[in-house]
Amino acid sequence: MAIAPPPLANIVHDEVVPARAPWLHEVKAGQTLRIIDLEGNQAVDFLAYSAADDAERYSAQDTIAAQKNIFLREGSVLLSNEGAPMMTVTATAVAYHDTIGGACSCESNTLRYGHHTKAQHACVENFLVANARQGRGKRDMVSNVNWFMNVPVEADGALGIVDGISAPGLYVDLRAEMDVVVVVSNCPQINNPCNGFDPTPVRMIIAQ
Repeated sequence: MAIAPPPLANIVHDEVVPARAPWLHEVKAGQTLRIIDLEGNQAVDFLAYSAADDAERYSAQDTIAAQKNIFLREGSVLLSNEGAPMMTVTATAVAYHDTIGGACSCESNTLRYGHHTKAQHACVENFLVANARQGRGKRDMVSNVNWFMNVPVEADGALGIVDGISAPGLYVDLRAEMDVVVVVSNCPQINNPCNGFDPTPVRMIIAQ
């Protein structure tokens, strides 16, 4: 049974993003973006660009360095490549979220899972499709956040991609600290357990 998150007031946008699909939307300063994992164990790959100048965008390096932690938790601030706060995690029903696992691509699928996976849809393609709507291309791709994804770091420094720690109805709330354009890939990966081998829809809500 899905868990009902706390209600949001003054909803201005509410959309279910199908499994494997991209999504792009502006979130204005002061608004909250809520991402809901509708069926559980679904990774949501995420980029953010300044709406005023998309040369300023989410920086994993600045974010990790500032908070001295590779995981995002309640209170974490997503910083831009100019060191400015872009979004703040104001609430999360999941203990932590990943910043270093990256986005799957046709090339990485081939390397990890075999040449027969090369034609499978991937997050990089979703990001390119969504970004193309606003004139951005492959050079505008940066390291992304993976909401709900469980990527532990092993003792030898290796990254694991294991079963998620989310469940149906769990969510994360992000308050925009500047006007941002959010780009999402509702991860289509079927070769590892980040989506439970079965990609599912997520819900995106923007509230004042």
